[in-house]
Amino acid sequence: MAENYGLWLEKKLDELRRTGEKPKLLLQVCCAPCSSYVFEYLAEIFEITAFFYNPNIAPEREFSFRLDELRRFLDEAGYIAPVDCPPYEPREFLDAVRGMEDLPEGGERCRICYELRLRKTAEAAKAGGFDFFTTTLSISPYKRAAWLNEIGIRLGEEYGVPYLRSDFKKKNGYKRSIELSGQYGLYRQDYCGCIYSKLESERKRAGQASAE
Repeated sequence: MAENYGLWLEKKLDELRRTGEKPKLLLQVCCAPCSSYVFEYLAEIFEITAFFYNPNIAPEREFSFRLDELRRFLDEAGYIAPVDCPPYEPREFLDAVRGMEDLPEGGERCRICYELRLRKTAEAAKAGGFDFFTTTLSISPYKRAAWLNEIGIRLGEEYGVPYLRSDFKKKNGYKRSIELSGQYGLYRQDYCGCIYSKLESERKRAGQASAE
């Protein structure tokens, strides 16, 4: 039977509330819209640092714009959260998925991308003395929460920093992220981030246009 990650997280948050402490969480973030609900949900419990590690995002101007939107959202929403952004190195992603360029979105190429980003987050969490690490990615209905949690749990054991299990799309999390995006006027991209998802999105739009 599949684990209910949303229920696991609710129990963990109740446990942490009772301690009265505020543990340090390194949160891998991909964009402002996905971060909006996750910050709203977790900021009361954790001292959060946003970790903007996304070598998959292309082109570089898209990477920079998403980063700027994240910082704008955190500032306007009043979250006191540092943003740690490693240098933009798209070659790290391209090397990791070499040979998988033609695979469909949501398949093995995406799983490799999840692991690349979560491994970097786990490394940074260990180096920075964080109590937990996790990612905003599970808020998307297009991301496999089971893969993200399996990878995160395994890396947490490898690096000695617990992975905060989650499925942020639960409890209307995705719907709430859309509401918050509208409230703050956030840019909502129409592709996940990598050049391959961008090309697939463009092909779908072209197909829809020709069918009309």
